[in-house]
Amino acid sequence: AAAELDEAASAVEGAAAEATEAAQDVQDAAGDVAASQDGGVDSSGDLQLPDDMTDVNAWVAIFIEYGVPALAAIGKALAVLVLGWILATWAARFIRRQGDKRAKLDTTLSRFLAQIARWAILAMAFIAALGIVGIGTASFAALLAAAGLAIGLALQGSLSNFAAGVMILMFRPYRVGQYITAGGESGTVDEIQLLTTTLDTPDNVRVIVPNSAVFSGTITNYSHHAIRRCDVSVGTEYSADLDRVRQVLEGVIEEIEERVTEKESMVFLDKLGSSSIDWVLRIWVPSSDFWPLKQRITALTKKRLDEAGIGIPFPQMDVHLDKLNG
Repeated sequence: AAAELDEAASAVEGAAAEATEAAQDVQDAAGDVAASQDGGVDSSGDLQLPDDMTDVNAWVAIFIEYGVPALAAIGKALAVLVLGWILATWAARFIRRQGDKRAKLDTTLSRFLAQIARWAILAMAFIAALGIVGIGTASFAALLAAAGLAIGLALQGSLSNFAAGVMILMFRPYRVGQYITAGGESGTVDEIQLLTTTLDTPDNVRVIVPNSAVFSGTITNYSHHAIRRCDVSVGTEYSADLDRVRQVLEGVIEEIEERVTEKESMVFLDKLGSSSIDWVLRIWVPSSDFWPLKQRITALTKKRLDEAGIGIPFPQMDVHLDKLNG
């Protein structure tokens, strides 16, 4: 029995030794796992490379800790950029289509607004993507604001022309092909840009006027209406019969077949001048034929007055020569 008890005790001691060894193995394994997990992060939370570069478990732990969130953030940022690109393209097309449908909105302005909307949406998407990947957007926005201020100060004159160009394209006080006087210049509008307006004078000279000078002053548009009143002044001698003169001038009006009959044309007795009785023929004509008809009316008035024997006085100078004695 004693021998059996000794044998059992020895067996128990062996089992305890084996249990102790197994526990030590488990503790060592847990330490390795903890070392592999903590090998990627130090106490400050910064990335720390493992001591053993061949330790696969340590690299896996680092990838799980940092790589997976980084890839997820990059994926979200790319999704935001793609969504922003799609939305920007759709908004630009929508604005252009709406501009084409509205007759009062200039094509240049609609395309410009479409581009502004497109780049604004892309900029917002880019800033949002930076925030997703962890890049601070506050400093970035401050940098953009500072750059915008510097550019604005450097291009102050150009920006005023740009703002005036936008207002001209929105309110459209004149269009291409119309004859205007603006900014101290007169001519036919050849092109309206965001910074300048190009005019062609009657003698075929190209004049480029800054939009700020155009919009800040008075704009006279001679071609805005489809018809204009053509005034032709003429003076007759005092000895001429007033009724006869009126009859002759009214006959001139009747000969102008291109006149607008919906508007009343008339012969107007203007004033009694120092050497003549002044008349004005007021005839409504199409704006596109204004200058040719004005020239024709003037020539026809002179011709018909001559045929009626009605004189047109003009300034004369009489020179008297006196012979002095001696």
